[in-house]
Formats: sequence, C-alpha cells, structure tokens
Amino acid sequence: MSRRAALGLGLAAALPLVAAAPASAATATGTAGTAGTAGTVVGGERLARDGVQVSGASRPPAVTARAWLVADGKTGEVLASYRAHRRLAPASTLKMLFADTVLTRFERTAKHKVTAADLADIPAGSSLVGIQAGITYTVEQLWQGVFLRSGNDAVHVLSHMNGGVARTVAQMQDRAKDLQALDTHVVSPDGFDHPGQLSSAYDLTLFARHGLRNADFRSYCSTKTADFPAGGGKTFQIQNTDRLLTGAWGMPVYDGVIGVKNGYTSDAGNTFTGAATRDGRTLLVTVLNPRLAGNGVYEEAAALLDWGFRAAGRAEPVGTLVVPVSEGGAPDGSTNAPARKAGKAAAAGAAAGPSPWRLAEGAAGTAALLGAGVYALRNRRRGEASRASGGRHRR
Repeated sequence: MSRRAALGLGLAAALPLVAAAPASAATATGTAGTAGTAGTVVGGERLARDGVQVSGASRPPAVTARAWLVADGKTGEVLASYRAHRRLAPASTLKMLFADTVLTRFERTAKHKVTAADLADIPAGSSLVGIQAGITYTVEQLWQGVFLRSGNDAVHVLSHMNGGVARTVAQMQDRAKDLQALDTHVVSPDGFDHPGQLSSAYDLTLFARHGLRNADFRSYCSTKTADFPAGGGKTFQIQNTDRLLTGAWGMPVYDGVIGVKNGYTSDAGNTFTGAATRDGRTLLVTVLNPRLAGNGVYEEAAALLDWGFRAAGRAEPVGTLVVPVSEGGAPDGSTNAPARKAGKAAAAGAAAGPSPWRLAEGAAGTAALLGAGVYALRNRRRGEASRASGGRHRR
C-alpha cells in the first residue's frame, strides 16, 4: 500500500475528537492577526474556526498537518481548510513573500559581484546554495538559488542589493499588509526561525497566488535543475528541493504540478505550498507541520490536491483569498469577491458555529487513533525520514 493511500485508511481516525491542548509560548500560535479593520475575519468567518471546513462535497482526506488550505487559484475560492488562520512558523515558504516583494526590482540579466558583507549576517545552520564572495552572479542565478535550493545566502545577497536586510523586511511587511496577509509577521527575509516570525496557511496561499501572476516567479519555482557558478569558469548543478516537482526521494512527480515552495526548520517542521493545473483548473494547497516526516508534507499536499480536483464543481466555497488593497480589495479584510450561494451543508455549518471538539496536537488520544497504519509506515521508511528531515538543517 502506498503512503498516500494510507492517508485515506490508516489516518482516517486522525480527525479531531479530543479537546484542544493550549498553544505553547514557543510556537506562539493563535489567530491574533486574522481580523480586518472592521473586526471581520480576512477571507470569511469560517476560516477562523476550528475543525475541517468544507461544504457541498465529500470530506477531504484525513491529514496530520497542524493547518492546511485548498483553494482555486483562478477564482480565489477556498474549497476546504483546517485552521487556515492559525499562526505558525513558516520556514522557507516565507521566501514566496520575499520574492513577491523584491523580484521586480532587478532585471534578470543584471550582475552583482558578491562581497563578504553580503554574506555576513546569514544565520548559522542556514541552507545554502554555495555563493562565494568575489564571484559575480546574475540576478537570475541568485533567484535560482532562492527557489531551487532555498539558499539563505542568495536571499541575503539580494536583500543587500535591495538596500539591506532591515529595509527588505520592512518592505515585506508592507507587502503582506497590502495583500491582507495579517497573520504574517516578518523578522527575517529567509524564513529562518526567529521569535515572532509567523504566518498562516491562508497567508502563504495568498503569497503563492499573487507570486504566480509574475512570469519570472512562475518560471523559477517550476525549474527543476540549473547550473550554478562555482568560480573559475566552472559550474555545478543544483536541483529543486520540491519533491512533487522533481520526484526525488521516491515521491512521484505530481500530475500538472507548477511549484511552488517548500521549507523546513526545527520550529516550523516541514511546510509546503504547492500549485497544480489539470483540465484548465489551477489549485493551490498549503500544508503546515504534518506529523509524518520524510515525504509526509508532500503526500498530504498531494492527497488534498487530488481531493480538490475530484471536488470540482461540487465544493462550495468556505472562504475567499482576498484581493490586495492596492488592487481595490476591501481594506476591512472582508471577502471582496462574491462567493457562490452556499448549499444547505454550508448554512448548517455556519449556524452550528465552532465545534466544541478540537484537535489536540501531541495528545495521547490522537496518537492512539493513528494506530498501526502510521506505525507501519514510519517503520518502513524510518531511514528515509531521518535523512530527508536533515536534522536541524534549515530550508
């Protein structure tokens, strides 16, 4: 049995039936950033609720992520979600906001000779593409380092070209505010673990949707391999770390995949925002911190995308990816695109309000419900999971 198939079998019992555990101070989770200026929930009230939100279609597969969201990339309709506005550490998925903020500021063909100062403030333990002081890189090569290898060295070089890390962080925060990504607090441009560096499944999906409108953004995130300067006229090959795109580590290439960005840090766990197109329809998915290591974040993303494509035409929206304020979006954070009329299931869900039963991360009851199916899968690929997680390696 494949691990993706197990999501519908061995993990079916993992959906919430136990009381919520309090969020720890270390993760600083919550929904404090969800409210717009008029107190509305950005994208719709249901997105702030606990429990899986879905209407008009079958329930999505059981997954272990602490938060997730599936949306239509064209209409912005949120088809299903779980704790969409929960604030969590984003890891390198935050680089989507960095790219959406900085990408248009430099021509692809522009060149920059890297200095030691450009590389001086990279956090220890960062993922690196291998940039060296004294070598001249094109802007295109630097962005390949960001998207393919999640190189924090490439992020910092581009940030210094942009006027410095502090200025870039401020611009990213302004961009997040314009996009109405109010769950996001930017501390560093690379997504590295810092106290207070937070985002949400909703915000990360916003970043992907708006980033993909830029041809360069779309090109970089869908590139599988590239030759990168090594000095002395030599190059070495870099490969995209998105396993749904490359098929690495035994993960099948996802049919219709576009990109977008994966990440891992000790605090965030594995994070991923992806996009795929089938039959003219583009779906976006974000999965944050699943319990399954190794390929788990990709398998859960693939399972949710599969559900989204199957539910085409049946799933009623439970929320909306809002329009940026600079493009006419309502600054109160309300849904500024009319959703289709919800069916009886949606109306019943709205009337019922939040469920008193919530998922408790780490609770013994959930662990018991996961049962032998997950135990077998973990044992089967324990070696792969250990290698793939990279210990404390940051992406």
